[in-house]
Amino acid sequence: MHMKKALLLFSMTIVSVCTMAQKTIIHCGQLIDVKNQTVLKEMTIITDGATITEVKKGYSLAAAGEQLIDLKKLTVMPGLIDMHVHMESETGPANYLNGFTWNPGDYAFQSAVFAERTLMSGFTTVRDLGGSGVNISLRNAINKGWVKGPRVYTAGKSLASTGGHADPTNNYRKDLMGDPGPKEGVVNSVEDAAKAVRQRYKEGSDLIKITATGGVLSMAKDGSGAQFTVEEVKAIVETARDYGFKVTAHAHGAEGMKRAVLGGVNSIEHGSYMSEEVMDLMKERGTYLVPTIIAGKSSADSAKKPGYFPDMVRAKALVIGTYIQSTFAKAYKRGVKIAFGTDAGVYAHGKNWMEFVYMTEAGMPILEAIHAATVNAADLLGEERIGSIEKNKLADIIAVDGDPVKDVTSMGKVKFVMKNGVVYKDVK
Repeated sequence: MHMKKALLLFSMTIVSVCTMAQKTIIHCGQLIDVKNQTVLKEMTIITDGATITEVKKGYSLAAAGEQLIDLKKLTVMPGLIDMHVHMESETGPANYLNGFTWNPGDYAFQSAVFAERTLMSGFTTVRDLGGSGVNISLRNAINKGWVKGPRVYTAGKSLASTGGHADPTNNYRKDLMGDPGPKEGVVNSVEDAAKAVRQRYKEGSDLIKITATGGVLSMAKDGSGAQFTVEEVKAIVETARDYGFKVTAHAHGAEGMKRAVLGGVNSIEHGSYMSEEVMDLMKERGTYLVPTIIAGKSSADSAKKPGYFPDMVRAKALVIGTYIQSTFAKAYKRGVKIAFGTDAGVYAHGKNWMEFVYMTEAGMPILEAIHAATVNAADLLGEERIGSIEKNKLADIIAVDGDPVKDVTSMGKVKFVMKNGVVYKDVK
């Protein structure tokens, strides 16, 4: 009898909480309909808790007990999604030394700063593509409300071949190099591939990232050569699917990209030397390109500063970084699917919006670029509840000062940020 009474009281409490949940009425001077790539005037968004319940034409009145947010002078859109960030670190000449002198706690506290900065710049969701494992802890801390930051989907530790872009012991002295394997994210066979994916699952990753070619900022001389066989990529993808993981591939050189696409990856990151053959293969397979133009430009600029990068890195950055924007333009015109991503951390966190400038410079209209940072990004993530402002979607809503259609730099003037129905930055 006591148990039945307790259950009844518990049920009444739940009903009471749901009934008392505060509705929020948001008046939007301009609302970007990202699915149709149009701008709507004088709209109202109604949220209840973490969910959007209605989107209406005109300005609805707020009833007693309902919160009213006035964004009539701003342009409103869904929270932006950056599909390529590194929340643990940020570019700087001391980065290589920090790897030997910093503890995980140092990276954790630093990542919390970067997470809040990212959220306040209008990015309510990010895909973290490689770190030491602190990125997994950061995701958990944000989900628990300990840290302010975007919704994080993380690959944990990236996968590489021995000496490849994400081999954690590149350029160490010989007694420190050792022979890292799947546990450390190093893959040299089909068997290693399966074990490395399962290790990422064990550690709590949300997806898998491979470094299909050499890279720019790693201490390895080859920046673009292929570093996995097709069979190894297939083994990674097939094992990943068993765990519900998508797979993305860092790639600068065409051969490595081709192998990654044939192996079944969901997206190619950077794509610097992408050939027309690879573009057509990506169109055929539905593979996304995440271009990260700002990373290429930033790396090339930093390489011109004396002492900023080690000589090995400097030589690669001066060359590879200059290709990404022109390759993006060609891929876009050829019809390759594009999802927005910046490689934040390779440049200063919080400047993610500048990618919109570079995308429009290369010929993509701003509404299409915003579509890439919302609808397309959500599709690549496989997350149906974000990416647009519609009934039953999560209440991830931002507003910028100005009209991005007339001035792309408006994307850097974020005045309002709501994630999961919680306001993190409010209009003054």
